[in-house]
Amino acid sequence: MNNTEVVEAVDVVVIGAGQAGLSSAYHLRRTGFEPDRDFVVLDHSPGPGGAWQFRWPSLTYGKVHGMHALPGMELTGADPERPSSEVIAAYFDRYERTFDLRVRRPVDVRAVREGRDGRLLVETSAGAWSTRALINATGTWDRPFWPRYPGQETFRGRQLHTAQYPGPEAFAGQRVVVVGGGASGTQHLLEIARYAAATTWVTRRPPVFREGPFTEDVGRAAVALVEERVRQGLPPKSVVSVTGLPLNDAVRQGLADGVLDRQPMFDRITPTGVEWRDGRRLDADVILWATGFRAAIDHLAPLRLRESGGGIRVEGTRAVADPRVHLVGYGPSASTIGANRAGRAAVRDIRRLLAGIPEPAPEPEPEPGVESVAA
Repeated sequence: MNNTEVVEAVDVVVIGAGQAGLSSAYHLRRTGFEPDRDFVVLDHSPGPGGAWQFRWPSLTYGKVHGMHALPGMELTGADPERPSSEVIAAYFDRYERTFDLRVRRPVDVRAVREGRDGRLLVETSAGAWSTRALINATGTWDRPFWPRYPGQETFRGRQLHTAQYPGPEAFAGQRVVVVGGGASGTQHLLEIARYAAATTWVTRRPPVFREGPFTEDVGRAAVALVEERVRQGLPPKSVVSVTGLPLNDAVRQGLADGVLDRQPMFDRITPTGVEWRDGRRLDADVILWATGFRAAIDHLAPLRLRESGGGIRVEGTRAVADPRVHLVGYGPSASTIGANRAGRAAVRDIRRLLAGIPEPAPEPEPEPGVESVAA
């Protein structure tokens, strides 16, 4: 940072204006913090909507399972046939204006580091902020995970990630390999199969399909598994990764039709396709990597919060290594209802921190319900 650059001082900086960031901003506003004076919300996206604004057109609002409303304002009357990117972006826009959250965008946060007098310094493309506390709500959409396989750079076809998925029509007449055993992979396959010349589903592990309803008990057990990883300082896994894939009517039909005929992971990529260790080859025009995302937290690197296991150890939402930093929408709170509750919890803890009130002895948190969201 340039030493002559003006640094604005606030009590709280919120990074990210998706579900987690807006929930946090709402609870800050509700408990007496004034936007611009006491807190600021920074978002790198061009407009409201968080990661939803980048979702593919065929993911209509009716296909989004369990979208939980932001606190204080329900989402009602949405057309289920309209793209979720449009519905939710419009909803977030209305929410920001209704509660006067004054999100600043587009602002890229480059680094968060130790500042002066016990404050944090947030360096961005739009200047710098000095803050007493930080709510990091950056999600995962900006960090798509691309596995590496021998020969990958030689492939003459097209490779793309879920983050770049344009919709099924773009694959008309092509031979498509979809890699990934999560919800996105199965959704892509079921859509693309109607247009492509051929599809092949490849996963590292055999998929696990979940029979029956997604009950509260199932949700609690899933959250507990994700939460334990975060407590240990390991990179979080998604809730869906520990619950399995819902066996709904579309998936049952895909299994019956052979669209969801899973193949083991190939061993290398060739110029014209993929190859297994036993010598079997498959020609392909496209490899679609539905291989998930990682937490977008590189800007926190100067604070040295990562544990030896590769993740940030978190209690509730608070980074154990630095109580000024809260991660919302990270690990067990990476669902729409989880993000709402985590935003409220982070603001409660930050109020205590700013007031100089010692942290209470740890108590069992009420276990949130969890919903699966089309990814």
